Amino acid sequence: MSLSRQDRPLYLQIKHILKERILYGVYPLGSIIPSEPKLEKEFAVSKITVRGAVQELVQEGFLEKGSGRGTKVIRNKETSRLSKWKHFTEILVEAGHTIRKEWLRAEVHPCAEGTEPYRLFGGRCLKLERIFFLNDAPYIYYTHYLSMTVEDLELSSFSGRSLYEWLEEQGITPDRLRDEFSVALAPPEVEQNLRLPSNSHVLKRTRYSFNEQGTAMEWSIGYYNTELQSYVADYDV
Repeated sequence: MSLSRQDRPLYLQIKHILKERILYGVYPLGSIIPSEPKLEKEFAVSKITVRGAVQELVQEGFLEKGSGRGTKVIRNKETSRLSKWKHFTEILVEAGHTIRKEWLRAEVHPCAEGTEPYRLFGGRCLKLERIFFLNDAPYIYYTHYLSMTVEDLELSSFSGRSLYEWLEEQGITPDRLRDEFSVALAPPEVEQNLRLPSNSHVLKRTRYSFNEQGTAMEWSIGYYNTELQSYVADYDV
């Protein structure tokens, strides 16, 4: 796997890639992750770099190192201060599915007057597109609009990171989320990316994220191919 040599330190990039594999079920709970030599070969980095990445995950409680027994996954859930319920991806992973995401585009986007991004963010915002794969089948197509612009942004900036993890690194943390659900006819780009037949109807999730001051910082639309998997919300009461 290719890493960005102009981005964050290599060990942090590897750490986030491994962490995502843990959270999305590629490395299941109780399993042994690949050995250091295998990770060195995969990422084309030194032993010190791999050890630094693994040690970070040990300190965060995701991994446990055992003498002669390999490094074991002991936690596969992310804590969230936003809610007590489980993330949708956590539920899928617990059910035995694997999740993989692919970032498609990242660009500074001119917002047309009369559109929701223009109402929220003005004339320009950051636009991101990505796909989530469920057991290697395209499942969710997301478009995110963010209240910030970053010139010369590269997709490698998001390698191995979640959107909200990246936002936190920029000093922006959502304080409140609002989700709206509806059924919609899939737009052409959604049909193409999710490999759907023409005139398919899909679950549409619209999300607004707000900062502590109540200002919108994200507006996103996700299209779910619920023929593959229903949307599930699991609450603790």
